[in-house]
Amino acid sequence: MTNISDLHIDEEILPLFDATVNPFSNSAIRDVMAQPLRSVDAILSRQQLLKGFIANDNVLKDYSFYRFNLAEIHEFFETFFIGNLSGRKLKWKLTFSEKERSKKKGSLILMIRLFHGIQTIYLNKIDTKPFPTEYVSELEKIKSFFASFNLDFYEKAFIKNKFKIRHIVDLIKIVAEKVISGEAALFWNRWFLFEAYLSISQAIIKNEFVFPVFQDANFSVSELYHPFLKNPVKNDIVADHNVILLTGPNMSGKSTLLKAVSISVYLGHIGFAVPASKATMPFFDTISVAINLTDSLVSGYSHFMSEIVTLKNVLEEAKHNTKCFAVFDELFRGTNIEDALEISVATIKGLCNFPHSLFFISTHLHQLKELEEIKTHKVSTWYIDCELKNNIPAFTYKLKEGWSDLKLGRILFEKEGLNSMLAG
Repeated sequence: MTNISDLHIDEEILPLFDATVNPFSNSAIRDVMAQPLRSVDAILSRQQLLKGFIANDNVLKDYSFYRFNLAEIHEFFETFFIGNLSGRKLKWKLTFSEKERSKKKGSLILMIRLFHGIQTIYLNKIDTKPFPTEYVSELEKIKSFFASFNLDFYEKAFIKNKFKIRHIVDLIKIVAEKVISGEAALFWNRWFLFEAYLSISQAIIKNEFVFPVFQDANFSVSELYHPFLKNPVKNDIVADHNVILLTGPNMSGKSTLLKAVSISVYLGHIGFAVPASKATMPFFDTISVAINLTDSLVSGYSHFMSEIVTLKNVLEEAKHNTKCFAVFDELFRGTNIEDALEISVATIKGLCNFPHSLFFISTHLHQLKELEEIKTHKVSTWYIDCELKNNIPAFTYKLKEGWSDLKLGRILFEKEGLNSMLAG
């Protein structure tokens, strides 16, 4: 089970990593980011792949080309008409049809020069040693595809103005063979994925993200921050217990912190680097993030029922010894305070029974402070600090261990003079 809709991957996280200039490479990034990987080995392999691109940044950092050229060549392959390709008939057609000859010649020259530039400026200079073995094989297949066009020979032919009809015929036959065999389609898939990984790696370098280390029963993140904030406050988190309660007044930044934690866990589980200076986390089989749950008009569930269903889904996974990561922002705020308190107590007590999972819960229920599991330190408590200066809240967004009893609602209500106004 993966419940990540509240992270808004496409709208918020994808733009961090997407510097591609064509829809196909953009789609490749979406595919890479779509689901968490299934094992630590798969995560480490993708980490190593991205580290390979990062290690070759001196070669690839200025990677560019005219995007319209690439789109035109891709369309040339995709719409290539096989037809009758006997050498004599094709040569005859090209000789006596200036329009056909000009069209094919233009596309082939563009193809050779684009492929030759990519090959000589970038691919031939890549050091493959930092890459995992399986991706080295993919790079070799890309190079082999380019090499089969004899790019150096035709580049020289263009320069010397010796590109003849027989050369057009020979190249058309090569293109046809690759289209018919399916090799061309495989090449484009590999190339767009290459561009996707390159874009991701350059974003990691630009943002100075770090790759997390995976260790059982160890969750700690140093200088964690939300990557969309211009001037984020960075916080350290160490999970000493499997249930973490987060408190703090409204607007203090609880939801933002929970989202930053969730983003880091998700990015770590797709093999990406995370917005922190250091990160260690266990491998989680499932990830569930419930932040800003709203009523679902389609399903007919109320806000409270959405919370119940989300919690039930997490528990059904956890009870089968599945390692779950789950975030609940203001759990049970969709019901009255008496119900919320009673079932929150039951929930927190119950979640303590799943030590291999990790649960972050934010709450406004100050009565939970009296819970036995909190008093005996079976549950970790953290709060977002907020200071009062002349009865005016000053939000620090700093995470601290302990519990916040600060209630801003009454203070702000009074500050705005509402008590006196309501008194008539």
